[in-house]
Amino acid sequence: MKNSIQAVLSIGLVALLIFSCGEKEEQVFDGKISISGELENAPGGQLLISEYNNDRIEVLDTIDRDSDGGFSYELSLDTPNFYELDLFGEKTVRLALYDEDVRIKYDFQSEELEISGSKDSQLMQKIDELTAQYQEEGNALNTEFYDAMAEKNQEKIQSIQEKAMELELDHAERIKGAIAEMEGSFAALAGLGMLNPRTDFNYLDSVVVELGNKYPDMKLINSWKQELEELRALSIGQPAPEISLPNPQGETVNLSDLRGKYVLVDFWAGWCKPCRDENPNVVRLYNKYKDEGFEVFGVSLDRTREMWVKAIEEDGLEWTQVSDLKYFNSEAAATYQINAIPATYMIDPEGNILAKDLRGKSLERKLEELFD
Repeated sequence: MKNSIQAVLSIGLVALLIFSCGEKEEQVFDGKISISGELENAPGGQLLISEYNNDRIEVLDTIDRDSDGGFSYELSLDTPNFYELDLFGEKTVRLALYDEDVRIKYDFQSEELEISGSKDSQLMQKIDELTAQYQEEGNALNTEFYDAMAEKNQEKIQSIQEKAMELELDHAERIKGAIAEMEGSFAALAGLGMLNPRTDFNYLDSVVVELGNKYPDMKLINSWKQELEELRALSIGQPAPEISLPNPQGETVNLSDLRGKYVLVDFWAGWCKPCRDENPNVVRLYNKYKDEGFEVFGVSLDRTREMWVKAIEEDGLEWTQVSDLKYFNSEAAATYQINAIPATYMIDPEGNILAKDLRGKSLERKLEELFD
């Protein structure tokens, strides 16, 4: 799923209960909200209001400022949706809007942002803050990584790669925590886009089902449902699809031949440096646990037999290896929806998917959990 909000959201109009003079009245949302704000130390330029629509951001209008530097705009809408306020090309504010007015305060010098009024927009602001934090931490790791590459320090490179995987996992947990506090707001959809559907399928599925019950006509919910349905066959707990491909000797080998053992299906290639960097770790763990019921089933996405066999020999890969030498057009890559490598699936002795994308420390921890 893309790391952006993708489609128009639509739900039916809901009644708002308000209290006036001690008596309860029912008022129907009239389809209009106010977007207003105060901008301090603002440069010159234009304010633009844009709408997320079918994976695109479409500019709706320009907004004029008044003599005091404030602004106000009336937006007509009949469904909840995500919007973007461009402040002179220097700051972008994302908004989740439906039936509540929203007010924005922003200081261009201190970069302090305050959103009030729209609860959904305030909830989405938390997602944006967490994402900004993740990007900052990731940029710092990237700097360390390039320094280590320049130094050709393989130990440091591997350590940074492991930190990056841990950071991704930590970010996912922080996003889930923020979603848990949203109490069913459609703003949660902005957080779902930050998660990996390969590893967080069950969580995504449960949240989408819950939101779908609350907003049954939302287009984005239906889009999520369709994509998750395509991934369901490869979710944890499902039977692992068969792989039947030739080994280096030209003999067809089946994944199901290893039934009864824990099997790491390892999608890799001789030309893939991250794959080759991970191979020593897999070799070490294979040697440690192979006598206890652990196997590896290597699926190469190489183009030539020469490169494939050479990499097997150089890296000392003693486990089962198969390939149809069709790169990402491999039959197995299509079946397992592989669009980047390294990628792994852990299969349990009954032939069901147990885990995905285990590498480095995460693979070691899973094997310790299974065998120690």
